[in-house]
Amino acid sequence: MKTTKTKTQFFSLCFLIPLFIFQACGQNTKKTTSKTVSMENKISKPGNPYYSNTDTAKLNVSDAEWKKVLPEDVYAVMREADTERPFTGKYWKSDEKGTYYCASCGNKLFRSTAKFSSSCGWPSFFEQDNKKSVVYKTDNSLGMERTEALCGRCGGHLGHLFDDGPEPTGKRYCMNSIALDFIPDSK
Repeated sequence: MKTTKTKTQFFSLCFLIPLFIFQACGQNTKKTTSKTVSMENKISKPGNPYYSNTDTAKLNVSDAEWKKVLPEDVYAVMREADTERPFTGKYWKSDEKGTYYCASCGNKLFRSTAKFSSSCGWPSFFEQDNKKSVVYKTDNSLGMERTEALCGRCGGHLGHLFDDGPEPTGKRYCMNSIALDFIPDSK
């Protein structure tokens, strides 16, 4: 009788051990899948060798080279300091949560948590992602003195910085939608 009980316990273990192993393997597969999903959120621009959402090395690329890799409308704003018409850009009214990047080089610029609704017709932010993501230059065009906001990595024109934003900074980064790319937060 003891032999039969021992055999039954042995066969039960032989059945249960593989079951636990398969269960563990199934859990690993799920983790791998979620990593793949988050990687799909990176922006890929195969025709632009300078674009990266992770590289922060400063770029020194000629306007002639940018003209080859950027769409005409993006080039006009980012390299010639053109401005898109107000209330026409894809991000001026957006309240989706995520991160904004430079449309030319992929540099991380702003988080949606710093975006606010302004009546100016362009997407507005009260602070940049980090102190190197946006740099500034005095702009005396159009007969007025303004502060031009440029991408800290590629030097592309993003828009202008004004001192009429909300607290805590009092700043308004008034950006051209066409100069921005957006990656929504993973859900």
